[in-house]
Amino acid sequence: MTSSRFAGTVRAPDFPSGIEWVNTDGALSLGDLRGRIVILDFWTFC
Repeated sequence: MTSSRFAGTVRAPDFPSGIEWVNTDGALSLGDLRGRIVILDFWTFC
C-alpha cells in the first residue's frame, strides 16, 4: 500500500483581505494556523 494524500484533498483558500477580526491583535492567515487545532464557531447577530 502506498502512502499518498487523500484523493479528495482540496486546499482551502486564504482569508480575504479587509475583513474584521474579533479577539485577535491583527489579521490571520492560513499559514499562521498551520499545525494548530482550529475551532470554527459560526454565529451572527442582528
